[in-house]
Order: sequence, then structure tokens, then C-alpha cells
Amino acid sequence: MAVWSSMDDIEIPQYFLCPISLQIMKDPVTAMTGITYDRESIEQWLLTAKDTTCPVTKQPLERDFVLTPNHTLRRLIQAWCAANATNGVDRIPTPKTPLDRTHVVKLIRDLGVAQLYLKTLQKMEDLTRDNERNRNCMADAGAAKAIVLLIIKCFKENKTTGVEEGLRILHLIWSPTSEMKLLLKENYDFMDAVTWALGCETDNYVAVRSNAVLVLKNIVEVASPNLLERLKFEFLNRLIRTMREKISQAAMKAALYVLMEVCPWGRNKWQMIEAGAVFQLIEMELDNPEKKITEIIFCLLGHLCSCADGRAQFLAHAGSMAMLSKRILRVSNTTDDRALHIIALISKFSGTNEVLMEMLRVGAVSKLCMVLQADCAKYLKEKAREILRLHSKVWNNSPCIAVYLLTRYAR
Repeated sequence: MAVWSSMDDIEIPQYFLCPISLQIMKDPVTAMTGITYDRESIEQWLLTAKDTTCPVTKQPLERDFVLTPNHTLRRLIQAWCAANATNGVDRIPTPKTPLDRTHVVKLIRDLGVAQLYLKTLQKMEDLTRDNERNRNCMADAGAAKAIVLLIIKCFKENKTTGVEEGLRILHLIWSPTSEMKLLLKENYDFMDAVTWALGCETDNYVAVRSNAVLVLKNIVEVASPNLLERLKFEFLNRLIRTMREKISQAAMKAALYVLMEVCPWGRNKWQMIEAGAVFQLIEMELDNPEKKITEIIFCLLGHLCSCADGRAQFLAHAGSMAMLSKRILRVSNTTDDRALHIIALISKFSGTNEVLMEMLRVGAVSKLCMVLQADCAKYLKEKAREILRLHSKVWNNSPCIAVYLLTRYAR
């Protein structure tokens, strides 16, 4: 039986097609049920399906069963493609031998050889980029632990060669297994190594720092409270400084996530303020980032403005109050909540006459009045009303405030 292709009405033998993708198979493999699939399709099926069953026969399959390459069918497909090349059919190359545990173990051994480790890292990076199967295979064989130890070694020997590749591989194959949690939850040496990577001055320093930040996000997810409470100023300072570089969007989000996670622990909040986090966050927000980043920035500013030094740094920025006012009712409920929280902190604890008049001048007071009229949560209206009442004597010349302060009833 055959099917017809849209390529000049070419008749394709049906057994050349993968039952899952319905495309010509590039690497046909046979499952234990006797059905042949394209390797990429069946591996993706097994990776994402809730029940590991054969898609055609519905018979149960073991997750670690071996897929047998169907060399005969592959040669037939390749011969057919070659014969129909003049009709626009692309030739199918011979697939690479699938990565297995034995190969990965050999690569890990080669990492310990000074003359081979750089070339080995490049091979490992190529393999991790190829497909999800390779990444899973490397993670299962313990490659992540080997990379962690290599990065620590580079740090102690102050050798930057291979650090970028190592960090990238570690991020790609990362899996929060019990082994990795045990290795990293209180690994101060590795935290020092990543801090060092954040400050590396190399030709490709932006890539090194971007990958270091992505790995940091993974570390923070498994780190113990002891590790998070004892973060050094140097680490937070370098992380915040890295955010000023042209790092990737993914790395920027990861950096913000790390700051959010570590902020409540120990003296991290005060160290972040000392490192200039408030000023940097305001500068980032002035660049009009995407919604999710704005929400994280405002959450962080809410934490940092809960102390006097944070509020002082916030008010020292010429555009801070105007930026805050502009975002209210324009981004999301989360942003509105944090923005009103920050204004409440400033008006209650840092509300000098100069600050209050600036709030009036840049439109923050008008925005508070708009919150009372907007279709938003009741608690946000109450918060806005409390701020307005707190400084009504100062703001009584504002044309939009009197109506809302004189009424007895919520609007």
C-alpha cells in the first residue's frame, strides 16, 4: 500500500512513514511490539506520554527498553530517496549512533585528562545540543556532577578555558535529582566558583556570565537555608553588576528569580541594597520590559523598600516615583499591588514634604485617585484611600483629591 505526496504526486510506500509523525522515517527503529517508528518520534512519545504504551498496538512498554535500529528499512528508504532525487525528494543521511551510557562514562573520564578536557567539553556540548535523549543520557550517567567538579577545579586554578562550555552543558542537562540536591545544597565551593565566573574577564565574558546566571537559578532551587543565609556580598554585587550587561533575556529573568529567592534570607536584603540593586531595578524598568519582568521588579522593589536604606536609594533616583506612578493600572494586578505597597511605605516612613510634593507633581496622587474609580480589588482601593487620607493636608490643593476624601462611603 502507498500514499501520495504533494511533491509532484510522488507515491510513497506507506511503510516508509512513521505511524506517529506520518513523515518519512530518517532513523527507523523497532519497538519490542514489532512496530517500527522514527526514533525521534517514539522517544518523544515515551518522554511525554503518561502511560508508556505502544502508540499503534496499545501494548505496555518499559521506559528503559531498547529500540532496535531497522537497518534494512533505512537502506530501502535511502535508496528510494536517491532514486527520486530528481523529483525533489531530499536524501536522508545515515543517522548517528545513539549516545549510550558507556560513551558518556568515557567522556567523563576524559574530562580528567588535561590534554583532552577542552575537546571533550566541546564534544559534550555538541551532544547536548543535538536532542533531549542525549541530555537525559548524560544526566543519568552522572555528567552533571563531573562538570560541577571541573568548574570548581577551574576556579581553584584560576583557569577560564572551558568554563563557558561547562556552565552551558550543566544548564542544559540539569535535573534536580536527589544526587544533585545532595551535591549542591551546601556546596560553598561551587557557589564561590560561580561567583568567580560572574566576574571572569574573558573575550566571551557576556556568554560566560549569562550561563553562570542560568546555573545559579538551578542552584538556588536546591540550596539549603544555610547556604542562602551565608551568601557573600561579592556574589550579590557581581550578580547585580551582571544585570547591567547585555545578557540574554532568559539570563535576565534567571537573575531576577535568584534575587527574589535569596532576598528574604539573612542579610541579603541589605547587601543587595548596598550593591545598588534598587537603582539597577529602576533602570531596568525604565527600559519597558515585558510584563513578567515588570512584576518581578516590583516585587523586589517592595522587599527592598521595606527598610530605610532601600527607600532612600529609591527616592535618590530621579525617575523612580514617576516610573512607579506610570505603571499603576497599566500592567497587572500584581504590579498594582506592589506599587501601592511601595507608595504606602514611602508615604508612611519617608514622607517628607519634598517627597509628597514630588508625588503630587509626577501624577502619583492622581493615580491613587484613579485606583478608587477603577475596576480593581477592594483592598487596593482601601490601600489607596489610606495613603490619600494620611497626607490630605499636604495634597489638599490637588483638584482630584477632595471628592474622595470628603465622602463617607467607599467608591
